[in-house]
Amino acid sequence: MVEEKKCSFCGKVIEPGTGKMFVRKDGTVLYFDSSKCYKNMIQMKRVARTTRWTAKAHDEKDSRLKNAAAKAAADKKE
Repeated sequence: MVEEKKCSFCGKVIEPGTGKMFVRKDGTVLYFDSSKCYKNMIQMKRVARTTRWTAKAHDEKDSRLKNAAAKAAADKKE
């Protein structure tokens, strides 16, 4: 059974035999599914939370919208 890995930047599942593994000097292992993700994280030093097309950015946006809706509902009750 092959272990399923996720891209460290965008969050997509990486198929076995594809992608790139990057090991930092401190021993942290990062997996990337494409050169686009590698370049954005390592070379351009971008954060996945603020990059629109990543799963982490979508999760962050969803949580912000839920919190705003909950706050609006609470204000409406008062």
